[in-house]
Amino acid sequence: MRIYEGSPRQDWEEVLRSIGGFADREGLKDLLFFERDGGFLLQGLRYLDSGAAADSMGSLGKRNYELSDEKVAELMEGGFESRGEGEKGPDKEFTNYYELALRVIGSYLDAQHPHDVFFFEQEGSFVVRLFGTTGHAGGHTLAEFTREDILAMIEKAQQ
Repeated sequence: MRIYEGSPRQDWEEVLRSIGGFADREGLKDLLFFERDGGFLLQGLRYLDSGAAADSMGSLGKRNYELSDEKVAELMEGGFESRGEGEKGPDKEFTNYYELALRVIGSYLDAQHPHDVFFFEQEGSFVVRLFGTTGHAGGHTLAEFTREDILAMIEKAQQ
């Protein structure tokens, strides 16, 4: 991973956990994540304030974030203080789903040692494209995680 080369923090688990917490706080869904020189691009859908009646959710729109190395470092530092333990809301869903989901995906990435990462998520399932993974002759590797896979990985990690 480029942004932490030579640093004691060289793990995707912490980086993605912090970015996932950011996505949770921003109210994002259906994420798109792209690694680039100097940081990451994160895109997600979010309900935009309609300015109408208080009971209206507003319209769904794309939000784009350029997360520089410095911003990721800030998210990581702030993330230690605001970490959740996997609380479930009244609908039995995790209130910090992206923090937990991206953490377990980050753990998977740490074992693969990729040079470049791209993923997208839809309705809790992820498709991850890695480049330059350990044990692969070259080119891209794809991995898919269903929502059920992610929830099982979260449960296993919590144990």
